[in-house]
Amino acid sequence: MTEGAYRASGVDIDAQDAALARVKELVAATRTEGVLSELGSFGGLFAAPSGIPEPILVASADGVGTKLRVAARVGDFSTVGTDLVNHCVNDVLVQGAVPLFFLDYVGAGVLEPDHVVALVEGVAAACRANGCALLGGETAEMPGFYRPGDYELVGFVVGVVARQRLLGPGRVEPGDRLVGLPSSGLHTNGYSLARRLVFETAGLEASDLWPGDGQGRSVGEVLLAPHRTYLPALRPLLADSGLHAMAHVTGGGLTDNVPRSLPAGCRAVIDRGTWAVPNLFRDLRAWGEVTEAEMLRVFNMGVGMILVVAAERCDAILSQLREGGEEAWMLGRVESGPRGVEYRSS
Repeated sequence: MTEGAYRASGVDIDAQDAALARVKELVAATRTEGVLSELGSFGGLFAAPSGIPEPILVASADGVGTKLRVAARVGDFSTVGTDLVNHCVNDVLVQGAVPLFFLDYVGAGVLEPDHVVALVEGVAAACRANGCALLGGETAEMPGFYRPGDYELVGFVVGVVARQRLLGPGRVEPGDRLVGLPSSGLHTNGYSLARRLVFETAGLEASDLWPGDGQGRSVGEVLLAPHRTYLPALRPLLADSGLHAMAHVTGGGLTDNVPRSLPAGCRAVIDRGTWAVPNLFRDLRAWGEVTEAEMLRVFNMGVGMILVVAAERCDAILSQLREGGEEAWMLGRVESGPRGVEYRSS
């Protein structure tokens, strides 16, 4: 077989090398004290952190789902890498962990170096913002598996927490309060439904202004609003004994995620009157005539993170968050009962 047979089969090694040469600089910019290896090693090396009593490693993996379809439609892959890192960081944060390092996977049908670099630029920027190293990753070109123009983006994070500061259901008890923190939009969940409602039911284009947005944003800008990281706002609270657990509101919405922070015999009672649901979610519900119950199970409805805190520390924690510039409010409480969520209206 002649030279270039692999390229003829749809895999361009030279294009991969060109992209990786640019990616190497992005990875180097995220280097932290614990990194012991260079990009290109078969495995990334990271020194275990010192000074943490009984350190527990917390790991998580996730993707950005069909938000990538929106990025492709808009022609802007610069934000979804940030979505990926922030989503994963929030997932380990709910157990009290701060991130140490991150790994990513980019899969494509036809690798376009500029798109790959844009994806990794977002990953690297978010790693720097969250104080973790981009330790390595994988770029795979698989024609016949992914369609041309399709991308897959997956991330893996490892964080650390002292055993005595591990957060979770074991700390929660009836009488605890729920504190809500706002989302910055859809984050990375519910896009299969949102895309259908926006582009098919409502007949909007990515370049159209979002009706009644109030900020003059296009449909593309609203849908690609980055998934926010809660680490800067919550890091100062991680040593507070009054913080018992957290729930990152991702796939499954409020209905399915809040119970993950509760032990058996406890239920969350959420007061629907404590926050104004953003226009984005009201529009999606109206366009698709989606039931309220389904909206609460698919989307975050404007609540991206929920803290479960001791009643006696609730006011102090709320004050600390607000003094730090964070919007936060009393969302509800924990009561005895079957594990789940009950919605009430004040």
